Amino acid sequence: MNYNFDEVIDRHGTFCTQWDYIQDRFGERDLLPFSISDTDFMAPEPVRRKLTEVVNHGIYGYSRWNHDTFKGAVAGYFARRHGVEISLDWVTYSPSVLYSIAALFRLLGREGDRVLVFEPMYDAFYHVIRDNGRELVPLRLTERGGRYEIDFERFEELVRDCGIFLLCSPHNPTGRVWTREEMDRMVALCRQYGVPVISDEIHSDVILTECRHCSILGYADQYDKVYLVSSSSKTFNTPGLIGSYCVLPDREIRERFISRMRNQDFLNSVSLPGMHAMITGYGECMDYVDQLCDYIRGNMQELKRFVDTELAGKGVRFTIPESTYLAWIDMSGVNADSAAIQDALVHVGKVGIMPGKTYGEENYLRMNLGCPRSKLREGMERMKRAFEAL
Repeated sequence: MNYNFDEVIDRHGTFCTQWDYIQDRFGERDLLPFSISDTDFMAPEPVRRKLTEVVNHGIYGYSRWNHDTFKGAVAGYFARRHGVEISLDWVTYSPSVLYSIAALFRLLGREGDRVLVFEPMYDAFYHVIRDNGRELVPLRLTERGGRYEIDFERFEELVRDCGIFLLCSPHNPTGRVWTREEMDRMVALCRQYGVPVISDEIHSDVILTECRHCSILGYADQYDKVYLVSSSSKTFNTPGLIGSYCVLPDREIRERFISRMRNQDFLNSVSLPGMHAMITGYGECMDYVDQLCDYIRGNMQELKRFVDTELAGKGVRFTIPESTYLAWIDMSGVNADSAAIQDALVHVGKVGIMPGKTYGEENYLRMNLGCPRSKLREGMERMKRAFEAL
């Protein structure tokens, strides 16, 4: 099936965070948004068809996830997409990735534990660590020529005194796909010091280069303290349907996770549409994923040409990331501070692009390119007006 990612769909009036609530983030209402990381693309046709079937059934009662159809969809996806074989027994439902991380923090340790995480980082990690009574231990990634790398000497110094390593793989916001060698070293050091690894792999479908995603689950036979949290929602643009999953090889932790979800947090029943969207997406829509990656790659190339030509001499640098639909744009050479850049973008360009300080890096912008190319081109023209005003 061929998908038309150029199609423009008006999301106004749908209570959409990115469009209807843009003022909450930028203080202005009439902005073109490239902010929160969902996309402006329709979910794939098989998912929409299945949801129509579910809606037309007319009964939306309590539903369960603990069956081979749900768990088999996840296991089959990992086998086909990432070449990793997992047991169906390892798979559990969760309402969200961040819920899973918070619950695993409580199951794997206690308040005051130190959590190692790479910086810059997905902004919600700051909250899920600190608001659950943990101490955030940031390890700043080293940028070399637009590519971020791990300082493994510093990694070892820090990880030995931490209770958990929270990994974002691929990495948001830099777009790094960790290599097999990097994963080997991270897991080996965590195993050496007995530190559990929680790996958030929600962006693992959108790979833009020849890199290959190396899932933490590939190490489950080597280390018994690896835990994956993920969702199909970024891939198929279904976060509003609610639903994610964990893959927890450790039986005791898995049973305690399910018990906590059911008996303490009272999240017994799966979201019916969210469950069906994931099962159908993973089972029938890998052609959509391949075409999505091609389209996002084209958007990244378009932005790269724009920065190198239209913003030449402005001090802006951009390297196409290895993954995600999030462009991480370097502003460190711009002759203006981040506040002035944001002011020009919002009030001159009328465009909403996330400031890097949200993710722990002052001199960057994070721009969501999960959109039709016409929207991107309009956004780039607005960026140009903003930078001309600086």
